[in-house]
Amino acid sequence: MAAAPVWSVDPRTGNPREQVAVEATAEEVDRAVRAAHAVRGSLADRTTRAAFLRMAAELLTEAGDHVIEAADAETALGPARLTGELARTAAQLRAFAEVVDEGAFLDVHIDHADATRTPPWPDLRRYKIPLGVVAVYAASNFPLAFSVPGGDTASALAAGCPVVVKAHPDHPATSELCASVLRRAAARTGLPEDVVTLVHGFEAGVALVRHPLVAAAGFTGSVRGGRALFDAAAARPAPIPFHGELGSLNPVVVTGAAAAERGEEIGAGLAGSMTMGAGQFCTKPGFVLVPEGEGGDRLLKALTEAVSDTEAGVLLDHRMRDAFLAGVTERTALPGVEAPVTPGAAGEHTVAAGFLTVPARALTAEGPHDALLEECFGPVTVVARYASEDEITTVLTRLPGNLTATLHLAAKEAGGGAADLLAALTPLAGRVLVNGWPTGVAVAPAQHHGGPYPATTSTSTSVGATAIERWLRPVSYQTTPEALLPPELREDNPLGLPRRVDGRPA
Repeated sequence: MAAAPVWSVDPRTGNPREQVAVEATAEEVDRAVRAAHAVRGSLADRTTRAAFLRMAAELLTEAGDHVIEAADAETALGPARLTGELARTAAQLRAFAEVVDEGAFLDVHIDHADATRTPPWPDLRRYKIPLGVVAVYAASNFPLAFSVPGGDTASALAAGCPVVVKAHPDHPATSELCASVLRRAAARTGLPEDVVTLVHGFEAGVALVRHPLVAAAGFTGSVRGGRALFDAAAARPAPIPFHGELGSLNPVVVTGAAAAERGEEIGAGLAGSMTMGAGQFCTKPGFVLVPEGEGGDRLLKALTEAVSDTEAGVLLDHRMRDAFLAGVTERTALPGVEAPVTPGAAGEHTVAAGFLTVPARALTAEGPHDALLEECFGPVTVVARYASEDEITTVLTRLPGNLTATLHLAAKEAGGGAADLLAALTPLAGRVLVNGWPTGVAVAPAQHHGGPYPATTSTSTSVGATAIERWLRPVSYQTTPEALLPPELREDNPLGLPRRVDGRPA
């Protein structure tokens, strides 16, 4: 049987643009993984790894016009959005080069022998080593920052792990172009090109997570697809870590005082956040608790005006468009649900933004309205009007895990009056915001982009410096002669690494 073709498709028209590749067979996936595994030792030198990451950033930036043109043609995200995403992607690569240079991610600990301890301490030296080949599953909604050259790839390479990327079918041409840039960067810094390899196809993705030489996986996508791969990773004879970002509702709570103080501002801000990128951000605020009464009414009036002024958009592919329309239809049919601005089809290939309202009391117990507590990918949000703080806390206890949770307060509440609400939101998410909007994830050392299931399948972050920890494991050497120790653990610290000696920074 001939291999299935991989087509680049224009989401603005639904028409195929060009055949980019063919789907990888199980044999081709095996060859890709074995090639990556064979060159893993080439990434051992930290100086070379850092140079590689910086070269990748440089070459990606140089190819920017071509990359943006290809990505826009396949995603309809627009040059402005993609220009910013390209800059973010290059910055991520450079940031991980700095992490590699510093070396703190190795988490070096040295405890000298101490016979006076109870029980006595032997000489112990601990650091972290790369897991091996990492499978990366590219995201649909970020063709650069969460795809072939994105954070999973950058952090895995920084850890010293070669990467096999499973391209997303929504942007195969962009994926091929970015993979060629990374492979060229590897060659320019003296590394084998196979430290980064690309495969296409659904079956290739399944074969990848099951391959015995794949040591870990990173995924960004749907709950259904991510859970299937997560289960496959766990069902292997030797299970592997699977760091998946699956889905998130990103709840927002607006206090009565905040709505009274600046309801119009909050309504306009919500509209901008929920429609950003046609509602296709993983951090889109998809569920908002707003008070009944005058302040909440003013918030909804501003939200209505701003959303009504939002132009129709193109979703990443027609499958997502169909799912969006079906999700909206299901939700608007529920009793008590109203649509001040009706989301739905705006044309043959476009969708209109909108939002739904429902009394919060309809969500305080299990029932048909539970669909409103699930993510609907696209430009729609649900506004639940509450009558009391008890309704807020009851609804919050029914929410699944999320990437973010947001609290909007009035100035007079910032001194601690809303501590109970903040405490109720904290268990729900990996990033808790006050008086802000969750769309936009800074690439910073203190960032955490993750959260309780189904937001993610692990406790790790996929953004920020600590994302590197996903691809490492600790190992300790006990009473090992100096000559046999890796350089990172030798007494004279020849690599100048930050470390803790006998429990203290050295």
